[in-house]
Amino acid sequence: MIVQAVVVPQPPLLVPALSPGANAELEALRAACRAAVGRLAAVTPEWVAVGAGDHERVIEPDTSGSFRGYGADVPVSLSAAPASPAELPLPALVAGWLREQAGADSVRVHLVDGDPAECERLGKLLANGDRTGLLVLGDGSNRHGPKSPGGEDERAPAFDEAVARALATADTAALRALDPGLAAELGAGGRAPWQVLAGAGDDWRAELLYSAAPFGVGYHVAVWERG
Repeated sequence: MIVQAVVVPQPPLLVPALSPGANAELEALRAACRAAVGRLAAVTPEWVAVGAGDHERVIEPDTSGSFRGYGADVPVSLSAAPASPAELPLPALVAGWLREQAGADSVRVHLVDGDPAECERLGKLLANGDRTGLLVLGDGSNRHGPKSPGGEDERAPAFDEAVARALATADTAALRALDPGLAAELGAGGRAPWQVLAGAGDDWRAELLYSAAPFGVGYHVAVWERG
């Protein structure tokens, strides 16, 4: 069963080597992520991560990779044990890096292609599986403001405000109700992983540690504990 869940974004800039220099907004985001995964590791060292991908796949913990494709050769591993190198997608790289920061033993990464029914199915499957912690990776809309990566969309603030409320109150119904089409238009890659979390049951207490769009992208950090 999932004993605790943590929601984090997945920008490469979480890794200091990829975005060096002082930045108060960025450090606030990093600190919230470190705090969240630290709490997850304190409950269980064995994690399952969920991120968005082009197709469903599972990346086992005996795998390592590098952020070299994002500007610096920062190695990461999904396990504290010896691992085989591979080309890892961004959710797996961030999951591995956060695992190392928190001192957890391992993380198995599930990538979901976005189908809401499959997200629900995976959430239920994980909830009924082995005792584990759930790391949910995904960003909100990338269309906050005129300088945002996706170009400004006036619907972005309301979308991410609704996501933040749902994550702050463990409102699984609200997460299930997120519209895939709207999320895609707004460049919100976290929609599918959040809906996996919603499929993992309703017995939660929630705390929102961070919610902002400092670089034109909505980032949310939350910790859900079993009620």
